[in-house]
Amino acid sequence: MVHQVEERQVSCLVATISDTRTPEDDKSGLLIQALLKEHGHQVVHHLIIPDDQTQIENILETAVEDERIEAVLLTGGTGISRRDRTIESVQPMLEKEIPGFGELFRMLSYTEDIGSAALMSRALAGILEGDKAVFLMPGSSGAVKLAMNKLILPEISHIREELTKHER
Repeated sequence: MVHQVEERQVSCLVATISDTRTPEDDKSGLLIQALLKEHGHQVVHHLIIPDDQTQIENILETAVEDERIEAVLLTGGTGISRRDRTIESVQPMLEKEIPGFGELFRMLSYTEDIGSAALMSRALAGILEGDKAVFLMPGSSGAVKLAMNKLILPEISHIREELTKHER
């Protein structure tokens, strides 16, 4: 049985982790923003930052301190190349991991998108200090579309509800 949660607006920070993307060619970051807005969510900030551990950590610290931000959506830097540092930057900052996100993302990537290359995906989600959800997606627009439409958008309000129900 599917759990139905009333859609509530979630305020998000969107960041593209890339050494080469610009505001003009950031297809994945723009797609995340468009899909969030289309589903009634708010984009508080959109940034493009280099694949640099310190800068990624700084963005997360900023998100934790900014009371307006309820979720962080990152795209890029999740691969297996030496330069990909997003997972290594975010994972130590998580209070809780949501392993199902990465597991389901890889399964969907395998069955609906890229086949066996999905084994190289290191998609990750979890909870940061201050009950803020964070989602890490690969940098390709196909991966972003898959993660957003199949996993994040259907559950982001539910996740916020779960994280804030102790406040009620």
